[in-house]
Amino acid sequence: MHKTVGKTDRVLRGVLAIGAVAGSAVVGFSSGWGIVLLVVAAIAALTGASGYCPAYSLTGVNTCGDNKPQVGHEGRSHLHQAA
Repeated sequence: MHKTVGKTDRVLRGVLAIGAVAGSAVVGFSSGWGIVLLVVAAIAALTGASGYCPAYSLTGVNTCGDNKPQVGHEGRSHLHQAA
């Protein structure tokens, strides 16, 4: 897996995960919204901890700050695609 989540993005995902767990506690862990918030927290924590986001890979987003081409983009930018 190619890292797609940068340092700042990872920190924000950690803060989001903590906030979502706290929000889930407020509304009740077993309530509908509580479960939704726990799922959001789990996804944010996993993608933040691993540095890989499947949605970023599908869309070609990379917040790591490196200028390496993404896998599947054949090393071309959107401005230099073959005709």
